[in-house]
Amino acid sequence: MKIKYEFTDEAIEIEVAEEWGDVVIELNRLEYNVNHKETRRHTSLGGMDYEGTFFADSTDIQVEIIRQEEFGQLYAAITKLKPEQQDLINSIFFQEMSVSDYAARQGVDHSAISHRLRVVYKKLKSFL
Repeated sequence: MKIKYEFTDEAIEIEVAEEWGDVVIELNRLEYNVNHKETRRHTSLGGMDYEGTFFADSTDIQVEIIRQEEFGQLYAAITKLKPEQQDLINSIFFQEMSVSDYAARQGVDHSAISHRLRVVYKKLKSFL
């Protein structure tokens, strides 16, 4: 019986006894089955889409981790603000309220809210 071994640059055929050929064929079949079973269980991160976030490779995961850390730092800085400043940030940035609408709600001029925002930006920068 001839057994063929394929390498990257060549293929070799070896003549072996029938009983050894059967053993080699059985071992090759078992190895194929194990490899096939293992690859079926695993999914590449390159193909994952989890809750709207696409994980293409480890670089994207690192960027996402850094982004989450920065959000954590920003959240901690916001909690150090006065309650009215927190309300301003929450309304303008998280609830996406316009500066004009927020000014009307507060009963002040648009420029007053713009000034308050500049003050809040400076405070946030000092906390970060």
